[in-house]
Amino acid sequence: MSSLVNLIVELDDRWVSSPESLPGVAVATQSPADDRTLAWIDDAFGGSWSSEAYAGSSVVARRGGAPVGFATFDAKGLKFAWLRGLARERGVGLFGPFGLTLEERAGGLGNHLLARALGALRERGYARALIAAVGDERLIRYYANAAGARVAERFDRAALLGPRARTLVMASGEGSNFQAVIDAVREGSLPLDLVALVSNNPQARAIERARSAGIGSVEVLSWNRTGETRDAYDTRLFEAVAAQRPELVLLLGWMHLLPESFVRAFPNALNIHPAFLPLDPQSDEVVLPDGTSMPAFRGPRAVRDALAAASDWTGATLHRVTPATDRGPVLVRKPMRIQPAERQAGVMERLHRIEHRLVTAGITRWLFERT
Repeated sequence: MSSLVNLIVELDDRWVSSPESLPGVAVATQSPADDRTLAWIDDAFGGSWSSEAYAGSSVVARRGGAPVGFATFDAKGLKFAWLRGLARERGVGLFGPFGLTLEERAGGLGNHLLARALGALRERGYARALIAAVGDERLIRYYANAAGARVAERFDRAALLGPRARTLVMASGEGSNFQAVIDAVREGSLPLDLVALVSNNPQARAIERARSAGIGSVEVLSWNRTGETRDAYDTRLFEAVAAQRPELVLLLGWMHLLPESFVRAFPNALNIHPAFLPLDPQSDEVVLPDGTSMPAFRGPRAVRDALAAASDWTGATLHRVTPATDRGPVLVRKPMRIQPAERQAGVMERLHRIEHRLVTAGITRWLFERT
């Protein structure tokens, strides 16, 4: 996908009346969508859609009580690069994201949700709807046929990602997520300049990965707790990171709690956490796609804690780092079912594959959002 387009729909009298209901489907508008629907969005579609839906209202369709489709509208506060033009004009409301299960795509549910969401935008006083960042020609044709959408803005995807971001990685262990980033940079899908690795574990395999990738600075900063205070170590760590002047700091399996002063000095820091975290940073529980809930499992032993609690689910989240541990804004997340009698090693093996996709997807989102 080398290009993206923004589409415009005129919110004229076509969108005044509500479309007829569909048999067997319950449709309701929520602001924002309920937590089960948001978790289902992550499970069914991945990416960053749940956090985008959380920022707006959604028309949600259920069959037999389970979500089968949604259309988000009037999301606020999103910072994507493609929302810096027409999206800022008076009278323009945002439509999307929008998704249905495969089983529902052959019927009329998609058109129903689209019409309901566009009608809701009109009711809120908008004159036009912006359908943003469409990269599939089939979708462009669908919106043209179903809503009279026309192309209003075109973007080169690479240009939207911007220049290469000077990036420092912090890792304490195996470094498989680090390797996923290295591979994506090498393949050209992530415009990062990987300038340094900092590790607090001299045995970390991440060190070997960095050297094999030709990363210029590899620094091992161990903490001898009996001979150095935490404040002294944190100062040493801060100086090592600051010396590299990173635009982006990636915590990829970093096992040392960073002080608030560090977090505030490097506001563009992202962390991969092996749990399905709630979108509400204040919540200590998270709802799953099946409607059940579990603790948020923050902290350094998330998978072990989930297994000890006999949870049916785990997951992974890439989030922005804030002074509150594992409570930063979510960029991408995905739940994962734990199989019956599955041990920690098996869970981690499957979870790492999800993490690798989330890391690259979340960094891509950060690149699209940076100013």
